[in-house]
Amino acid sequence: LLILLCCFYFISSHQSFTMSRKKLVHYTSYDQKKRANAAVLIDSLSHCVCVCMLGGIYRDAAVGNCSFNLTVLDCLQAVHKALQHSFLDFESFDVEEYEHYERVENGDMNWIIRGKVLAFSSPHPRSKIESGYPLHAPEAYFPYFCQSGITAVIRLNRKLYDGRRFETAGFEHHDLFFLDGTTPSDFIVRRFLHVCESTEGAVAVHCKAGLGRTGTLIGCYLMKHFRFTAAEAIAWIRICRPGSIIGLSIFFLTDTTLLPHTWIHPQQQIVPNERHVSSFFSKRSHSFPPLSPSRHPAGGESSLPHVPAVPAAPIFL
Repeated sequence: LLILLCCFYFISSHQSFTMSRKKLVHYTSYDQKKRANAAVLIDSLSHCVCVCMLGGIYRDAAVGNCSFNLTVLDCLQAVHKALQHSFLDFESFDVEEYEHYERVENGDMNWIIRGKVLAFSSPHPRSKIESGYPLHAPEAYFPYFCQSGITAVIRLNRKLYDGRRFETAGFEHHDLFFLDGTTPSDFIVRRFLHVCESTEGAVAVHCKAGLGRTGTLIGCYLMKHFRFTAAEAIAWIRICRPGSIIGLSIFFLTDTTLLPHTWIHPQQQIVPNERHVSSFFSKRSHSFPPLSPSRHPAGGESSLPHVPAVPAAPIFL
């Protein structure tokens, strides 16, 4: 969101008669994390993917030690590829629309690939306010989905609502459940890709919070069809939807032995050891507790405390 807001502000200022005659100064402090954030903002603005590494890293939104480091360059390369494939147009990007729909009360939705793949949190049986959090029934999404050309919905979490409510409204509805905190089976991955590839319109994907399982499968789609490296896919999805892809899902995407060889970008054939700063993810067969940060009250699949999607610390992704 910071990248998009920064670019929107710069373009608006440049087009303004009064502001176009002034110089804009972009500055930050000596804090390494803030310097890394500042580098991503200014280099994304200039569409430049050549940057000196400042030593700063981008970590995930999970509580505890960081298990995988994203660099400034990973994020800039992700933005560069997104621009190449027309996922984003800085000049036509609607900041107000983004801010409106990413709020929980307005659907908690983010486009990862504009016009093709949207991520959102799970609908509920009926619209209500629960413990101060707004919950939405399937019908609450119908107007925006129809307006945006979404024709299929993919559910990755346990059933919280009747999927036939989407089908009755003319949407395809697919269930591809797997446990929170785990990785998808080969069948789930193949089925997800088939739905995305065979659907004429856009696809809306959700798990419980629309972060962990959702981001993982969308990452597979980016790697297969747009030749993103795992780091670039993770970076782009987190830029679009902060808090996405944590825990074992990171290991799943970065382990080249778990995905078809034809998906793997040449740059990912050898994963730098410094990326994996924890030996926690040593085996895929391990069982892990739910890790996805939730934007809703605890309960259901996860009994963990509520964790905001964006940490309070100055960590960008």
